[in-house]
Amino acid sequence: MTSWTPQPTGLKQILDTIIESTNEENNQDTQQAITEKLNEFTRVPEYIAYLAYILAFMPQQEDRIRTIAGYLLKNNARLIVRAAPEVVAYVKASVLQAFFDPSMMVRNAAGQDIVSFLGILEPKNWPECLQQLVHTLDSSSLDQQEAAFNVLEKACEDYPRKLDVEINGQWPLEFMIPKFLVLSEHPSPKMRAHAIACLSYFVPIGCQALFTHIDQFIACLFKRASDDDPQVRRHVCQALVLLLASRPEKLMPEMANVAEYMLYSTKDKNENVALEACEFWLTFAEDPDLAPWLHPLLGKVAPVLLDCMVYGEDDLLWLEGDAEDAHVPDKDSDIKPRHYGGKAHGLEREAANGDGSSKPKVGAYGEEFEDESDSDFEDEDDEFADEMSTEWNLRKCAAAALDVLAVRFGADMLNHLLEPLKTKLWSEDWLQRESGILALGAMAEGCIDAIEPHLPTLIPYLINTLNDSKPLVRSISCWTLGRYASWCTQPISEEHKNQFFIPTLEGLLRMVLDSNKRVQEAGCSAFATLEEDAGPELAPYLEPVLRNLVIAFERYQHKNMLILYDAVGTLADAVGNALQNPSYVDILMPPLLKRWSKLKDDDEDLVPLLECLSSVTIAMGPAFLPYAGPIFERCSSIVHTSLLQYQAYQQNPDMDEPDRSFLVVALDLLSGLTQGLGMALENSISRSQPNLLSLLTICLKHPQAPVRQSAYALVGDLAMNCFPLLKPHMPAVMAELIVQLDPEPKVEFISACNNAAWSVGEVALRYGRDEPEFQQWVHLLVSRLIPILLHPKAPRSLHENAAVSIGRIGLMHPQMVAPLLPEFAQAWCQALYEIRDNEEKDSAFRGLCTLVQTNPAGIAKSLLWFCNAIVKWNQPSAELNAMFQQLLQGFKQHDAAGWAAQVSTFPPAIQDKLAVRYGV
Repeated sequence: MTSWTPQPTGLKQILDTIIESTNEENNQDTQQAITEKLNEFTRVPEYIAYLAYILAFMPQQEDRIRTIAGYLLKNNARLIVRAAPEVVAYVKASVLQAFFDPSMMVRNAAGQDIVSFLGILEPKNWPECLQQLVHTLDSSSLDQQEAAFNVLEKACEDYPRKLDVEINGQWPLEFMIPKFLVLSEHPSPKMRAHAIACLSYFVPIGCQALFTHIDQFIACLFKRASDDDPQVRRHVCQALVLLLASRPEKLMPEMANVAEYMLYSTKDKNENVALEACEFWLTFAEDPDLAPWLHPLLGKVAPVLLDCMVYGEDDLLWLEGDAEDAHVPDKDSDIKPRHYGGKAHGLEREAANGDGSSKPKVGAYGEEFEDESDSDFEDEDDEFADEMSTEWNLRKCAAAALDVLAVRFGADMLNHLLEPLKTKLWSEDWLQRESGILALGAMAEGCIDAIEPHLPTLIPYLINTLNDSKPLVRSISCWTLGRYASWCTQPISEEHKNQFFIPTLEGLLRMVLDSNKRVQEAGCSAFATLEEDAGPELAPYLEPVLRNLVIAFERYQHKNMLILYDAVGTLADAVGNALQNPSYVDILMPPLLKRWSKLKDDDEDLVPLLECLSSVTIAMGPAFLPYAGPIFERCSSIVHTSLLQYQAYQQNPDMDEPDRSFLVVALDLLSGLTQGLGMALENSISRSQPNLLSLLTICLKHPQAPVRQSAYALVGDLAMNCFPLLKPHMPAVMAELIVQLDPEPKVEFISACNNAAWSVGEVALRYGRDEPEFQQWVHLLVSRLIPILLHPKAPRSLHENAAVSIGRIGLMHPQMVAPLLPEFAQAWCQALYEIRDNEEKDSAFRGLCTLVQTNPAGIAKSLLWFCNAIVKWNQPSAELNAMFQQLLQGFKQHDAAGWAAQVSTFPPAIQDKLAVRYGV
């Protein structure tokens, strides 16, 4: 053993505390004190060595006590990084010793410790551990073999790259992988399952040692494909999924056999096997390059996926779907944590189909796909909904696969499913009907064109199923109607409205007040989708809508109340100032204020309520004034308290970091008040103590990006709606704002940088032409905005906001910005030509035209891009259109032959529009 030995006093203290922690009669305070004491021990440099000693060398103690020491050791494994060499050596030796203890509990705890320490120290710094584990695979004791393989599997899963290294001139995997291949034939099913699992974890990292034996590995998978043990079959399926994702070319020659096997496995009686096999089709569908291989299989795959979408018996037990449970309070565990992101300023782009709609892309369960140019989009299976049980299961996976297949193959997929889908939808068995409705919803995005001719039959069918006696049928019908809401809400004709829009609206409103909580949730979510799609079309129905939502405030339990806030906020965003009608204000405000007065400043439910009120204040505008005073004061107070809490945390890092959500959402509601009420807030702002605008400048330098993001949104909104109040604070604001404009922000800072870039332009406009105070910042701002605009990796939204602000600063200070025009003209035109016409874009383009008038030579090299951006406008304002006309005519008159020669090189569509609109 190593030179370290425990001190009796220290050992007794730690051991007594562990023993004390197991006393079942402890009250909450005692337990809390014990937890704090254990946390204090982590400051003792040798703490982990004491835990290792209790685990490995105190057989006289109960197994339970030694096991707890083992778990504490695992939870504090990171302490080994700064431990003294003799402590490190002692801990390593002790856990390996405990791994062979007679007690199974102790062995299991030691196994978990080994996984943690091997990951933190890395195998190259603990080669003897790896050696011992691999050596134990040949032990004569099956228990020891399985225990060692269990640890190796966890290590291969958690950190395969750390195992794929050279240690003392050798690559351990060159020995381990052939060994795993041999062990895949072991008589024990557990050993076979471990072997295949370990091998599969090296596929995604492109491990050379595995790929040397890839043909052997694939042969081994085929051999084990019909294994009696479901765990082995599950790992075979998992390995084939991983191979398909990273080395599809290895499976393609065998695809006929692999596909048959995977179809067969997708129907396996064991749900875990079926789920892994179903993942294969999801992975296959997600890779566009594999479409030619998948297309011929559609006729077999789609019906199998459809059958996988029926609720299993376990699901039904778990869901307790038939209960009339609207009066039953929710458990805290029912409520997922929500992350509030704050306001981000973005511009809407023209859609490729030219209808101007620029909705986020939404997946089959309502999850948003971000703009892929703005972030690395990761499709998270967990996002796939709440219409089913919380964990990922076969039903959800099949629905997700069907969704992706529909997007990939559209009408072709629907053709294969029409008959089986009809059979399900009109089945006597409610479980079959329910799964058909789910499939119909899952296909909505991809198959919409092919399904559209059937919708006049299907929408009434779905509205009718809202009357089904089974709550699970009602809830899935809500969800599926939400998926087709954009079709129902199209203002095609009076007849369409009466036949589809109004019945859907009425049906979903009825479900909002259902007696089953799951149906309420699905109804309220689908109704929010309908609101978004209908927009102002909803205004004539506001009274019945509001009356229903207000009843829901009385009926809903905790979880659905959060969805209801969302629905009310979405409604306000959709109908805008139609909500200013005094009778609507009288219906909606009392229940909101009742909730508001019930919630304390640190109640997490205040966050979604503030978020909802932020939309309501903007929509109600001046009609909100009677309620504004107390709401403003409370938001101001939340901002102040949050900043004080954060200051205390910075001075004492041992405290828990305060939750920023309250601060973010209070700033956003202040933004809403500013947009809705403008200068009517003057009294509230000037009376605030401490002054809100002084607090705002502190928020602008807050270490957390979402706080800065919302603070810059508030700066922009104050500039637009009550600039005289903001102006005295501009020197302090500008000092922070300039620093925030970063050409290469970290991913988490992008939204804060975006809002800062946007707010600059709003401020520049409000200062006015050639205003001396603003001039001092022009060069500093432009010298930071141009690199953002020119940065090839900056997200598109950041390019757009930077371009708008450069244009607006140029509009107000052309002499200072025009000399820089050649640097950014092309990138500027490229950033904004796809943006939908609006006032922001108009003022930015007026700025660019002013810069071109001031420095005509500056646009010479970018003339094609400039003309392209001009002809992309649908309806420029009269002032902007006149500027375009004047500039283009000017170019032509200045050098007619040169102009004609240059225009002749433009694409024909641009030439035609220039000739028709501007006569050039």
